[in-house]
Amino acid sequence: MSAGSSDAQLLHKKKKKINKSTSADNTAEPDKVLYNRAIEDIKRGRQEVGRLGLQTLINTYPDSEYLAKAKLGIADSYYKESGTANMAQAIQGYKDFIVFFPFLPEAAYAQLQVANAHYQQMAKPDRDRSEAKAAEEEYQTFLSKYPKDPLAPKAEQRLRDVQEIIAEGDYRIGYFYYVKGDKRASAARLTSIAKRYPLYSKSDKVQWMLGDIFEKSEHKEIASIYYGNILKNYPLSELAPNAKNKLVEFKVPVPQADPKSMAWMTAEQNTPRKREGLVKKPLALVRSGPHQEMVASAKNGTPTLEPEADNTSATDILTGGNRSQLGGSSGPGNTAVVETVTPGGAAPAAEASMAPALSASGSASTSWSAAAIAVAEAKRVSGSIWSYRSSSSQPVGDFGVAQNDHPLASMSGLVIDVWSLASIASKPPLKYVLS
Repeated sequence: MSAGSSDAQLLHKKKKKINKSTSADNTAEPDKVLYNRAIEDIKRGRQEVGRLGLQTLINTYPDSEYLAKAKLGIADSYYKESGTANMAQAIQGYKDFIVFFPFLPEAAYAQLQVANAHYQQMAKPDRDRSEAKAAEEEYQTFLSKYPKDPLAPKAEQRLRDVQEIIAEGDYRIGYFYYVKGDKRASAARLTSIAKRYPLYSKSDKVQWMLGDIFEKSEHKEIASIYYGNILKNYPLSELAPNAKNKLVEFKVPVPQADPKSMAWMTAEQNTPRKREGLVKKPLALVRSGPHQEMVASAKNGTPTLEPEADNTSATDILTGGNRSQLGGSSGPGNTAVVETVTPGGAAPAAEASMAPALSASGSASTSWSAAAIAVAEAKRVSGSIWSYRSSSSQPVGDFGVAQNDHPLASMSGLVIDVWSLASIASKPPLKYVLS
């Protein structure tokens, strides 16, 4: 009996497991053990258990070398768990890491993860685009701060995808107004696309629609610019022959194709694209996120890295060039209309030659013709700026069109302020009143 009991005790001792973390032979630091165990829990999908272990490490060992990694691990656990609430927690965790540890190598990864969190929550182009706008801003921040990071090429491609989605949303709105016949609303959306997103897959169509809008609005000089952009920046477009015919019709020079644009379009056409099978195509009807835009987005070229700062308004389109309304809507001094004239190259003496024309007397139509001549002179003054307003301080129409039957032809008390950039600090603006 004694021999049997001793064998049983020996067998029991062999089966007994030893806790390595509390063993006397274990020389690892307790904070390292806690960190490794928590990271292993997160890898195995036990997110809450892992976060609890990392938070315990932060509270128990505030001076640990694993403190930064623990904070990053908590943010990663929220990111892997996904969901709107968890993504918000992940974004906040990554941003806190960047604030407290800006010089660690992991700061670039944290910035990229902030952008990726917004990227994962993007909706279709015709839905809410707040996440897409936030993703664009965060990717631009990453590429501006860490342009040589190994993850930069991935960030560039995702930024191209995001900008494709934003541009597609604006394009759909602009196309709706274009078909409807609302030129101002359509031009406002399309102009924003043409300025900010040259890599958009439908940029050639955007240029064509803008050219058509300005052509029908009797601004052929502006329309020719957009038609010329098709030939210069999108030479392989199917709209290039039609754009060339338009320029020939306008009797303006036909621009040559840009070699860089030609190389870019050739690379885009040769880039393989993903294609869905017949089984997956019906799923597009119930898919909540964007998909086709990811396929159509550019795979080459540098995306736009500048933040959005375009204040183009629909009321500023098709109403006298680059005019913008100063200030708010109240007060007589806030309703002046200003147009910046492109330097053209005539002598500044034209400013003095405007006085006789603007002081011409006679019928209302004669005064309007004189004003049109004066503005034509002002536009030839290099770097000059001109503005006009009525006696009631309300913005009035465009002086660029000399028509005696213009609605302003019957107005009196019209004031024109003309000054030169070179003399704006030395003398007050010249004022002329139409009688």
